[in-house]
Amino acid sequence: MVTGGRDTGLAGRCAIVTGAARGQGEAHARALAAEGARVVLTDLLDDLGAKVAEDIGENARYVHLDVSSESGWADAVQAATSVFGPVRVLVNNAGVLIRGSLETARLQDWDLTFNVNVRGAFLGMRAVLDSMRAAGGGSVVNISSNAGMLGTKGALAYVTSKWAMRGMTKAAAAELGPYGIRVNSIHPGAVATPLLMGEGLTEEAFVERGKDRLAIPRIADPDEISPAVVYFASDLSGYATGSELLVDGGWTIG
Repeated sequence: MVTGGRDTGLAGRCAIVTGAARGQGEAHARALAAEGARVVLTDLLDDLGAKVAEDIGENARYVHLDVSSESGWADAVQAATSVFGPVRVLVNNAGVLIRGSLETARLQDWDLTFNVNVRGAFLGMRAVLDSMRAAGGGSVVNISSNAGMLGTKGALAYVTSKWAMRGMTKAAAAELGPYGIRVNSIHPGAVATPLLMGEGLTEEAFVERGKDRLAIPRIADPDEISPAVVYFASDLSGYATGSELLVDGGWTIG
């Protein structure tokens, strides 16, 4: 497909998107498919995920995946390659947000957060490594957060996990570059997804809370993050690796 006068190179490439049954993951899967990629959507929400894949069409499949499971990742990659060929794109989007301070956070919530947000991305990158290497290269897009750029009170596990994703992205980029595999991270701010809005947060309340920081005073739509995913997934960013892109309405400007 051609974007802005340039071919993205995504047509025909197999892409795996985690947490793709709804929210940002769904938007990213649809955006990649629109560029001609053949997309495998994974999630734990099987009914929703299957419906999204069906709606996208013949170039999409849904696969159940617990991203914290090493054997689950092996099965997902096998399913993807058997239908669409070697995996060339991985979008580590699955994530959880559980509120809690240093004093109040429960250990089980800390463990769940790291199992999904960090372990899941680690296992995903390792699971697709052989496939990407055999194909001559690929692109990993890790969906971190602007919380991975600063400290935020009341979400210690989440903030720590997103900083970990940022560091893991850079370490993996250094290791995998010689194989033609690029690894970059995207750092969204507040996005209108169940992860955030499910907490009962209204856009008005968020804007009021961030009125002294937000340059763009609103919550983003998931579709506004997806162009960044397409950019990093595609040949448009062929010389970018270990990079991080903020898409947060200016929250972290200063």
